[in-house]
Amino acid sequence: MSVPLSLVDLAPVRAGEPVADSFAGSVALARLAEDAGYRRIWYAEHHNMARIASSATSVLIAHIAAHTSTIRLGAGGVMLPNHSPLVIAEQFGTLAELHPGRIDLALGRAPGSDRNTMYALRRDDTAADRFPDDVLELQAYLGDETRVPGVYAYPGRGTRVPLHILGSSLFGAQLAAVFGLPFAFASHFAPAALNAAIETYRANFRPSEQLDRPYLLAALNVIAADTAEDAAQQFQQAKRARVRAFARPGVRLTDEQADAVLAAPEGLQIQQMVTYSAVGRPDDVREFVAGFAERTGADELIVALQSPSIEQRLRSAELLALETNLAAAR
Repeated sequence: MSVPLSLVDLAPVRAGEPVADSFAGSVALARLAEDAGYRRIWYAEHHNMARIASSATSVLIAHIAAHTSTIRLGAGGVMLPNHSPLVIAEQFGTLAELHPGRIDLALGRAPGSDRNTMYALRRDDTAADRFPDDVLELQAYLGDETRVPGVYAYPGRGTRVPLHILGSSLFGAQLAAVFGLPFAFASHFAPAALNAAIETYRANFRPSEQLDRPYLLAALNVIAADTAEDAAQQFQQAKRARVRAFARPGVRLTDEQADAVLAAPEGLQIQQMVTYSAVGRPDDVREFVAGFAERTGADELIVALQSPSIEQRLRSAELLALETNLAAAR
């Protein structure tokens, strides 16, 4: 593999297990990724989701950074309309001072949850409209300037934490292009606009102080296992989990009921969400990943490990790294 591989981690929490186990699993995954040759790990902001523990991304990044030494770490991403740009600059400026040369910041504009949670976050309906201006304000705080007279980020000023734009539509692609920033497309759950977004980003890219040419990161799901049967079973479990996530509050579906939804027309959306999924033995996964890299022309791939347990995700990351010889490519 000539294309670098990275990971996105939601710090999944299994039913009946303490959140601390999730964080321990994230540390184990980061250590393995560092040794195996993955370029970076990003942690995604979500709220009011009992099975995801990565809501306080900057705190989790600090914890992981303290237990690793070289791998790049960042948010993938911070949903900037949920926050003050100044506060995010201070948080990631602090991380950059503590761990120089290791911190990234990818930015999205979605709420990362439902409407009631938006209210709890004190986010209004127009917050997303301010996203482009908020990105520029944040970028200035991390540089030497400010767009708010007399206000600077301490820590943060002068750290120049690299910014990326996250997206699942053409809006993010266009914004990343105009601002001259790297663009990460969420094709692991929103594949429909992938090709159009890539074309839009590359066609409209303007060089910037941070970047002189387009830099595309494309995401895909991966489940690598020692047998194809085991990988297929894990994939089915992952799809059942998505069905349950879409169920009404208080509704608990059995495996049989979840499978019935997946087989029905109502399950088509979930099947489409996982279009870009490399599932199987290591050689099969490598072939899919290599084909995805060639098709997109991506500069870097972001891998979302979808195995249900941390032990399975660790094995999947290990098998993928060994099969693609990541360590030798460093």
